This record gives sequence, C-alpha cells and structure tokens, in this order.
Amino acid sequence: MNRPRILVTGASGFIGGAVLPLLRSAGAHVRVLAHRRSVTPGSYVEIVDGDLTDPASLRGICRDVDVVLHLASYIGQEEERCVAVNVEGTRHLVEEAERAGVAKFVQLSTAAVYGNGPFRALREGDVEPSPVSPTSRSRLHGEQFVLRAGGAVLRPYLVYGTGDRWVMPALLRMVRALSSGLPERGTAMLSLTEVGSLAASLAHMAVRTPPRRAAGVFHACPSRPVSLRELVVAAHRQLGFPLVAGEQSFERAREELVSAGCDGHLLDLFGVDHWFDASRLETVGGHAPETGLSAGLAAHAAWYREQLL
Repeated sequence: MNRPRILVTGASGFIGGAVLPLLRSAGAHVRVLAHRRSVTPGSYVEIVDGDLTDPASLRGICRDVDVVLHLASYIGQEEERCVAVNVEGTRHLVEEAERAGVAKFVQLSTAAVYGNGPFRALREGDVEPSPVSPTSRSRLHGEQFVLRAGGAVLRPYLVYGTGDRWVMPALLRMVRALSSGLPERGTAMLSLTEVGSLAASLAHMAVRTPPRRAAGVFHACPSRPVSLRELVVAAHRQLGFPLVAGEQSFERAREELVSAGCDGHLLDLFGVDHWFDASRLETVGGHAPETGLSAGLAAHAAWYREQLL
C-alpha cells in the first residue's frame, strides 16, 4: 500500500508534537510547514518553509499531497493576529489545497467556539456557536473555509498533557485562589482530552478515515466527562495540587478569584458544564479519545510536577 502523503501545519506545537510521531509510525510521508519554530527532520519527514499569513509563500506546498492536517493556530487576545492566522491563514491554506486537488483536509479547532455554556452532552449541531474571545471567534470563522471545502473539523474542549502551558496551570491558579471552596460543590461536568489520545484521533482521521467520511464537525472528547471536583481531587493526588475543601456560591467564588488577582473567566471555563458528546467521531471517524483522567494525569505527572511545582 502506498504511504499517504500528509502536509502538517503546527507540527512543533503542543498537539502537533504528539501527532507527528504517530503519522511517522503509521508509515505516512510527512511534509511539515515550518514557520518560526524548528522541526527536527527524520525518516519520511520533509520540511518546507512558509507562512500562513503570506499566500505567496504557500504556493506549491500541497503539490502531490493526499491530506492536509491543519493544526496551527494563534491563541491570544491580539485580534488582528487572530484574524491573520486563524481566519486568513486557514483560507489561504484551503485555497492552496483545492488548487492542488488534495483529497482530504482535517483541521483542529476548539469547542470553545460554543461560548460559556452550560452545555451537557452537547452534540454537533445542537446549538449555534457563540464564541466570546478573539481566539475562538477567529477559529470559528476559519472553520467555515474548511467545512465549505468538504473537510473535517475536530473540536476538543480542554486538552492536557506534556507541553500543556494553559489548562493545568490555569487550574492551579484557580484552586490556589479558592480558599473558601469550589463553586456549587464542584459539580460542573467537563470534557477533558489527554493530548496523546487527541493525537491518535487526529492521526487516525488523517491516515485511516476515507475522505467522504472525514467531513463536518466532530467533538474530540472522551465519552465520560469529569466533574470539577473529580478534576481537583485527581490533580491533588497525581500532581500535588492543593485540595480545596468546602463549597461556596458561583458569585462568591468569582469575587474570591478576582480579589486574589485571577481572571474571573476561569470560573466560566472550569465551573460551568462543558460536556460534549463525541459519539459521532467514534461512529464516523473510527477513533474517539478515550484516555481517562486518572491514567492521563499519571502519564504526564512527572512533566507537570517539574514545570508547575
């Protein structure tokens, strides 16, 4: 069987770094679009220079490519940069892929495009997205180019693991500030995805899933959500995070966070239901993330302890 030829963007990032070895072990010939961060070349890896914000630099990068796996994005509050990378950069890449006749386009996005919630067992198409940040607004906009071209968009919610510079550090800031207790007994249900499990889903979609089935929006989350209290207890046991005792109202918890110098938006992320049904990915894509929280944190505990504590 011929090796699939896959163009990967964002290969040096948090999730891309976990995907690349899986593509190589699957026998794919990988072409990596490199911009600012270096990627170590290896067997079946080809490095090409380019910039998503410069369409001229992308000319020819999709030639002889079977699949585009678009993992690159800008995450931050700079609106102009969000638009340049997440919207226009995606549009440029889709246009180049269409020009080259690429059969399959897979994009990594985020369930943050839905907004603040609450969401319980939300299926794709149940609600209209309502993003609240420049990053999520621009990523939703960029998705539209992929979907109109017949591609697939994967939306995880919170992704954790080696290389995570946001999710568990944000949780640590929050539990350190909430000395009076978790909001509403910590009952919020959350979809958390371990990075290796997400990488496996992305690699499976890129390598194994037929193009006609790799189309539309897919939630990329485990089937079982975890409560905020479960998350805090697991982080205490596995990573040494403080264990928060007691409970308080949502409003009082927000006041406590703000008075401690933290962003009150942390409660919107961790303290409100964000539970996304991923059965469509299992049915159509063939491989949904399933690593449980305890096993996932254990696998990355040494890295987190070194980085955070």
